This record gives sequence, C-alpha cells and structure tokens, in this order.
Amino acid sequence: MMVYTNSRLSRYHKPILQACRNLCKNGNIFYVKFSSSSCTNIGTEVVTLSDGKQLSLSTGKYARFADGSAIASLGETSVMVTAVCRKQSSANSTFLPLIVDYRQKAAAAGRIPTNFLRRELGPTEREILTSRVIDRSIRPLFPEGFYFDTHIMCNMLAIDGSHDPDVIAINGASAALSISDIPWNGPIGAVRVGMIDNDILINPTRRQIQDGMLNVIVTATKQNLIVMLEGSANEILEQDLKKAIKFGVKECQNIVASITKLQKACGKPKRQVEDNSQQQDDNLINSVKERSEPELRNIFSDHTYNKISRDNAVSDLRKSVIETLKNDNADLDVRLAEKIYANITKDVFRSLVFEKDVRCDGRSLTDIRDISCQVDLFNPLHGSAVFQRGQTQVMCTVTLDSLESAFKMDAVSMLISGMKEKNFFLHYEFPPYATNEIGHVGRVGRREMGHGALAEKALRPIIPKDYPFTIRLTSEVLESNGSSSMATVCGGSLALLDAGIPISSSAAGVAIGLMTKYNEAKTDIEDYKILTDILGIEDYLGDMDFKIAGTKRGFTALQADIKIPGIPLKIIMECVHQATTAKAEIIKTMNKVIQTPQQTKKDKMPVLENLEVPIHQRGKFLGVGGTNLKKILLETGVHVYPHDESTYSIFAPNEDAMVEAKEMIEKILQKNREPTLEFGAIYTAKITEIRETGVMVTLYPNMVPVLLANSQLDQRKIHHPSALNLEVGQDIQVKYFGRDPVSGQIRISRKVLQEPVLIQKALHRDNEMRDKEKA
Repeated sequence: MMVYTNSRLSRYHKPILQACRNLCKNGNIFYVKFSSSSCTNIGTEVVTLSDGKQLSLSTGKYARFADGSAIASLGETSVMVTAVCRKQSSANSTFLPLIVDYRQKAAAAGRIPTNFLRRELGPTEREILTSRVIDRSIRPLFPEGFYFDTHIMCNMLAIDGSHDPDVIAINGASAALSISDIPWNGPIGAVRVGMIDNDILINPTRRQIQDGMLNVIVTATKQNLIVMLEGSANEILEQDLKKAIKFGVKECQNIVASITKLQKACGKPKRQVEDNSQQQDDNLINSVKERSEPELRNIFSDHTYNKISRDNAVSDLRKSVIETLKNDNADLDVRLAEKIYANITKDVFRSLVFEKDVRCDGRSLTDIRDISCQVDLFNPLHGSAVFQRGQTQVMCTVTLDSLESAFKMDAVSMLISGMKEKNFFLHYEFPPYATNEIGHVGRVGRREMGHGALAEKALRPIIPKDYPFTIRLTSEVLESNGSSSMATVCGGSLALLDAGIPISSSAAGVAIGLMTKYNEAKTDIEDYKILTDILGIEDYLGDMDFKIAGTKRGFTALQADIKIPGIPLKIIMECVHQATTAKAEIIKTMNKVIQTPQQTKKDKMPVLENLEVPIHQRGKFLGVGGTNLKKILLETGVHVYPHDESTYSIFAPNEDAMVEAKEMIEKILQKNREPTLEFGAIYTAKITEIRETGVMVTLYPNMVPVLLANSQLDQRKIHHPSALNLEVGQDIQVKYFGRDPVSGQIRISRKVLQEPVLIQKALHRDNEMRDKEKA
C-alpha cells in the first residue's frame, strides 16, 4: 500500500485521502495530488515484511528545511533521520567528510537521564557503534569524487523495547538521502536476521534475539548487492550463516523497491556536482606515470620489503617524482600531482595481484602470515598472551574481579538490549607507536571502540554464562599491519585460557580482502580476487575488509566494510568459505601453545567463597551500618556482598587476603558467642526488664536478652507482667523451642511448664470431696 500527497491536508482533503487508503487495502495504488504552492510533498510507504511486520517510511511532514527528512517506524519504535549537505565542497579535500550522529533520547523510552544534569550528554558507546553501522551502510554509495560536507542525524522519537532502532535508522537514512537532492546512488534496505531452531527471523524482537543463535544486520542495494554486514552468532555453522545472509538480502529488495517508489513520488531532483577528477591534465598524468609506474612495480614486486620500508620507498619515490616535475615546471600543481601519483600507485598495486596472483609480501591469495603465540607473560597477571601474525602484534591481559565490578548499562541501552550489566567486556587500545606515528592518547576514539566491540562479540559466546567473576580483557596493539581486531580475538582467546577460564572453545579471527575489476561501463564486476589475511596496504587499496571470527565449529562475529557500491552474493559466499578454512588453520596453530584452560592456579589469582551466616548473627556480622564489612575491605581488600537470602559471597584478590579476611570474620562471629541451646530443654532465665508486652530475659549472662511475651508467661490471659508479681532480677523457668526461621529470634515459653488451669480446679474439687468424706 502507498499513499502520496504533495501538500498538507485540509479538512476537505482528509475524507478523500481516507477513502483512498481504504481502497489501498485491496492492493490498489493511488497518487493523490492536492494543489498547494507553499508545501512540500508528503508521502508514506508501508513495507510488509515476510513475517507480517510492517515497516513504515514517511516524509514531507517534519524538518522540511533539511535537504532530506524521513521517519522510519517498525512496531512502535520510530526514528527521524535528516540529511544536510553543503553546497560547496571542502577546500583541498580528498575524502568524503560524512558525519553520522545517532542519538538515543531518554524521553523516547519514557525515562529521565540519571546523570547529575538530568539531560542527554555526550554520545554513549551504543550510540557511537550504531552511528558507525549507519555510516558504513551509506558511505559506499556516494559518487566518486564527492567531497561535500554531509551530516546525517538520527533522532529516536519512540521505542517500544522490542524492536532495535539501529536497523530502522539505516532505512530512515536511506529514505532521507533518496528523496533529497544530495547525489547518492541508493537506495539501500537493511534488515536484522535472527535464527531460532534453524528458523530464520526477520527483524526479531529483543527477546527472540536473546534466545536465538544469530543476530546479524544485512544491508543491500538493488540487484542483490551487499553493502554492509555486521553481527554476532553463537557458533553458527557455515551453511546456516550463508542461508541467513541470502534470506536477508532477498528481504532487503522489498525495502529498496518501496523507497524507490517514495523517491519517485516525493524526491527532489539531484543537484549537479562537477567531477574535478575528469578535469585533469593528460600531459601531467602521462608525466607522473612515466616516472613512477616502473619503480612502483619494482617496489610492490620486491617481497623483502616490510610495512615500514615499503611505505618509505613509496613515499621517497613520490617526493622524487614531484621534485623532478617541479624542476621541469615551476607552476606545477603539487596537490594534483600527488593525487595522480596516489591513483597510479593504487592501479599498479592492484594490477600486479591480477597479473601474478601473488601479493606484495610474496604470499599467494589464500596464504596466512606466519603466526607465533606466547602465554603467561607476567606472573602477577591473571591471564596474558601475545599474538603475532606477520607484522601485527597484540598483547592481551585478563583481569578477574567480583561481580560487583560488572559494567552497568545506562537506562536506555538497558531497555533496548535487555541487558542490565555485563560481566565480560573488552577494551581495545591502539597507541600511535603501533604504526610508527606520533599522536595523543587518552580519549577512546570511535575506531578503537568499534574494534573492541567487534572482538567482544566474537569472544562473548565462548564465555560461560554462570562464571562467578567479572572479566575485563584488555588488548593493546603493539604493532599493526592489518587486522588488529582479529588478532585481538586470537590473543584474547589465548589469554582467557591462560587465566583458567573454562571457555567452550578457542576462537580466532581473520580478515578477508577483495579486489575487483569492473567492465568499461563500470556497471558490473568482470573479475575479482579474494585475499586471505590482508595487510594494511591491501585494506587501504582494496575494495573490502571482511572480518570474520569464530571457533572451529562455527562463527561468532562478522563485520564487512565495503568500499564499492555493493558486492554480489556469490563473492560474499566465497569469502565466508575461505574464512572457514583460514580460521581452522589459525586455531590449529594456537592450540599448539595452549588448548585447554590453565589448571595450575597462580599466586595472585582471585578467590571466591560463600559463607552462610545464621539469621540471628547477621546483625553482629554486618555491624552498625555495615562497619564490619567496610573494615574487612579496608584492611584486607576483600569484598563481602550478599549472594542470596542466607549466603554471603566473599571475594578476595588472592589466597592470602582470603585467609586474613576469614580470620577477621571468625573473630567477629566468635566474640561473645552464645552457648548452644537444646531444643525442648528447660532453662533458668533471669528477668532483665519489664515491658508492656512481656519481660526481657537472658538464659546465660553473655546472651542477648530475648522477649518472653505476655502470651507465654502464664496459662491465664494477662495484659501486663505485673499481674504475676514479676520483678527485675527474678529467676523463672522457661522451655526452649528453637529460633524463628524468618526473624531468627529465640522462642521460649513459661506457660507450658505450668499445669493447665482446668486440671488444677479438678484437683482442688477432689481434695474438697476427700475432706468432706473424712469429716
């Protein structure tokens, strides 16, 4: 169904529009046009997905000053996306300055932010990761040479807690760009694919995602071309992953078709942009090519170069060529010459791969770089490992702490993901020295956050769900020449095993690259090369960086960064298969170093024990305001926290601290320890206080006084102990009946030791009868 209008509706137009909507239910399509010179086109497109859910895309009603604006809704979750582009390109820019801002509004979830200012502050980790997913989905479809500042803003309007707004935002961005006048070769469609019991689900709910074994976002354009993949899985098999991707791409075609219809009805004409790349001096191109191409071929054919030496050789050649050209022409446009040199470098590098099927480091297309591993680097660390693959080196460390140290989620992310806290999280660090550069460190960038989140997705399925510690895995990239995030997966898996964590299986990751050759019309791919375990330069000069991670059994995470306007399904399927082979080979090498969790316990490993404290001793154990627990924490570093109703968990950073803490706890519980009382035994109690409700008595001098209620003082009903002439210091006989299971209070009684009143009266009558008979 679709209904289009090109104006705001008056009260006369609305009945006509409603009648058209009713007719649309029968499959008819109408274009409704109401004349109005002051309003923009208003249109709505509803896409019915295979599972019956409806994705609504509308435009023309809100944010009409933006170049493009659309609202995407699924269920009761709605996201408004706006697109704005400058009319002039940035001076001397050589890349697309695209900014994507996705914001989660607490009001959309019916919440108030919990920070001090009670308002949205800087972007959260989830907002940054969602922005990156949207960016990677739309960036490949901008025209080549389009260097205009473009800003995409995604504002969450409403959320129902079932449908994740990230996929909805991607479709909203596609609609906003399509109907705008911004040059963009879309539209695209995006769906989330889940799998439960081998049944594929499109845009599953939050609960279905938690119960399923797959959670992957598929973004595709027309003709079944994949633009972006991102997701996690629970060791899904290769054939199941391929099946899910194919199903998702097919579902995307319905969304693409619907946005295309919306674009035709409501879209603006695309603005004309001058392509400066075509306005180049052919003589300059030939001059740069003559002086650089032969040398570049020699550099990329010399397999003795490493990353630094190769980069230096290419840089030195560029300087030499530019200097020679400047000597011949004083008016040389240096920036244009450098751009031409960069294009020639890319063409030479790629052509050598197609000609020889050999890469710049001498490997074949499917070879993996040399791998070396080492674990247990430093004894004080709970777990550590170094993973080296070629010139990519990563050091991973594992730290174990109490469950109280789990990562707490913010309120909105908690509602979207259904996760209140994480007891496993991974932090990825990429210092500038890893690539022989100088830079500032401190604030975590979007790239580092994205790489860490991907590695965390890859390792999370192998972590035991009931593990009693919080796990922090840190990964520091010491050297980088491509695929440091996948090296983090490998090194992280080794470090987890070294820490003795019972992971289900070793995990590894590999980056698959791609180089394509288009036909003369640049419409179809006529040849391509798939590269296993790509270098940094192969990523930079290639067309794809497909990161795939998993165990020997199946896949746990994947992420495809695609730089061309879509890749056919056939190539993606080949990449998945090639990654399966490479992943198994890497795990085989890793297992030679460590294959099972470390059984030998290290000196500095944390210790966790449970302690049962009787209800009547909890007050003494905790102390006033928890002072005893605070004292234990300050003096020993041991954290004591309630585990359940009757048990406390004791977390100690090491065995020595645990012994010291247990000694302190023993002293607390042993101090003035009450003697053991026998159930049903009779004791002599001393009255310490007279109260309205009874008397306070002690069974032993060192015991805490307990209440003997009025109801248990005598067989007769009394309202105050004074009726029995009881006094402080008086001894009375009581019977012990154990402790109350809820309050822990001692239960005692005096009246059960007295003879019943009726029996006493009967005995009194018998005595009187005997006296009369004797008389």
